[in-house]
Amino acid sequence: MNILKEIESAEQRIRSHTLTTPLMESKELSSLTGAKVFLKLESEQHTGSFKARGSLNKMLSLTAAEKESGIVTASTGNHALGCARALELTETKGIIFLPKNASPAKVAALEHYKAELQFFGTNSLETELHAKQYAHQNNKVWVSPYDDLQIIAGQGTIGVELIRQLDHFDATFITIGGGGLISGIGTYLKAHRPATKIIGCLPENSPEMKLSLDKGAVVTLEEFKETLSDGSAGGVEEDAITFPICQQVVEECVLVSEEEIAAAIKFMVYKHRKIIEGAAGVTIASLIKNKDKFKGKTVALVICGCNIDAEKLKKIL
Repeated sequence: MNILKEIESAEQRIRSHTLTTPLMESKELSSLTGAKVFLKLESEQHTGSFKARGSLNKMLSLTAAEKESGIVTASTGNHALGCARALELTETKGIIFLPKNASPAKVAALEHYKAELQFFGTNSLETELHAKQYAHQNNKVWVSPYDDLQIIAGQGTIGVELIRQLDHFDATFITIGGGGLISGIGTYLKAHRPATKIIGCLPENSPEMKLSLDKGAVVTLEEFKETLSDGSAGGVEEDAITFPICQQVVEECVLVSEEEIAAAIKFMVYKHRKIIEGAAGVTIASLIKNKDKFKGKTVALVICGCNIDAEKLKKIL
């Protein structure tokens, strides 16, 4: 499994259909933390999230026979939006499973695409396991939101852009859910900027990957807690390829509270006039929580998406 080679292939494969997202210096966060802070605005990507990258790379990697049989995937919303767009671009049929409590804003956005939507379960892992079984029973291609080499490679193209856009940075903050985003970016950065510290950021209400890394084995929590970071919520499959990759590339994990995530969302609205979702707020909150460690350093925060429900945003503000 040569992830680096796959990322380089993905960069060529998806470039004409994805945006090179802006890297914006945040004077406000720099002033607050004492670091030089840059925001990689994946919130400005097609479908409002980094997920447009990996899903498109996967669809463009399918054989003719696989496209004919169709794909099945599962998502809390952003991967679903990325897949729906990729299915349309590649003229592939697919079924997208979502939890019954998926963000209304993301469900509404999906209705603009032709993909078939089905609902099952109340958390991402439960939905994923059901969808995976459905795919196998119906001879369709299963596309994991994170446990897939082409998905990881597509997300890794963010690392390619970061290196082109910023000559030097000491650390990068990346939200972790299933680990696909940090696996891709982390692998590329470790190959080309090995001194850069890779910091995983998670909500306290969904800390599965941190617990897993701490234990050295995948941890599954029986109780599911709601979090503003719905895009990263849920567990990790026991045999997920992202877990050993995260063991190699993630040097530190930070947990943040719901109040800290909400404060980060408000910060972006009031200071930068930009809407972000909870999973993106996690990276900002993680830096603010650890600001003393990064005084005088240059850091890049991956702002992974902007797809937040309007009513939820209004309540936070």
